[in-house]
Amino acid sequence: MLGRRVPDIIFKTRVRDESIGGDNPFRWQDLASGSVFAGKRIVLFALPGAFTPTCTTEQCPAFEASYPALREAGADEVYCLSVNDAFVMYQWAKHLRLEKIKLLPDGSANFTRRMGMLVKKDHLGFGLRSWRYAAVIEDGLVVAWFEEPGINDDGADDDPYGESAPKKVLEWLEGHRR
Repeated sequence: MLGRRVPDIIFKTRVRDESIGGDNPFRWQDLASGSVFAGKRIVLFALPGAFTPTCTTEQCPAFEASYPALREAGADEVYCLSVNDAFVMYQWAKHLRLEKIKLLPDGSANFTRRMGMLVKKDHLGFGLRSWRYAAVIEDGLVVAWFEEPGINDDGADDDPYGESAPKKVLEWLEGHRR
């Protein structure tokens, strides 16, 4: 993965637009991956799904808590990516009271597939999901890669979390300050 460019795809996002009014003042907005990663040092972490146990109780909160340290070590922004739609990602962010990290909905798994991280979790009723990983991306180029061991879609119930934890990413950033 090192040295690889991130895929050029469109994330389907929802943004608040008060001009719409009503109980759901949001509109669709396409977000090109190029605009997310161009000219910036981004920490990206991907996980199997919103509202799932490890993602909700450990990984996402750990990156939220580590956000100031990641920024201080040189990250311009921190993004969480999941194979979920924009509606689910929005509700999950509200549930977790996220204020710092940003969520990228990869509802059709286009980014995840092209990163080579798409796995089948049919045995859990999840369908296609992302394997758990983190990366440091500079101007669209993967410069650091943190993948959980044992990538599979053969029905194994292992869901490792450790290699992609913010502590590992932070250690790398601190050793590679710009």
